[in-house]
Amino acid sequence: MIYKVNKIRQILVAVVLIAVVIGLSSCEKYSYTIPVVNTEDTIHFKADIQPIFNANCTSCHGATKAPDLRDDKSYQALTKGGYVNLPGETSKLYNKMIGADHDPRSSDADKQKVLIWINQGALNN
Repeated sequence: MIYKVNKIRQILVAVVLIAVVIGLSSCEKYSYTIPVVNTEDTIHFKADIQPIFNANCTSCHGATKAPDLRDDKSYQALTKGGYVNLPGETSKLYNKMIGADHDPRSSDADKQKVLIWINQGALNN
C-alpha cells in the first residue's frame, strides 16, 4: 500500500513539474515589436542616413576601407561607387547591411530607412 502511494506521489510530482516547465517556457518575458518606418515619410540623407553610418559603420568604413562613410565623403562614395541602385532591394549597400557579416551592426529600423532612402532616389538632401 505504501509503495502505491509513493508511486502515485512520484507520478503526480512529475506531472506538476512538467506542467510548470511547459507553462514557463511558453511565457514571453519580453515583448518586442519590430519598428516600422513609414514609407511615405521623406528620408533625408544628412538627418536620417548619415547618423546611421556614424553610429554603426565609420569605425570600419573610414578612410581605409571602401566605401568611405565619413561625413562629407559618404554620399559621393556610395553614389559614384555603385553602392546604390534601384530597386533598393538589389542595391549593394542594402544587401551589405542585411548580410550576415553586417547584420547585427544596425537595427531593423535603420535598414528600413536606408532601403526607403534608396527607393526614394537616394537624394543628397
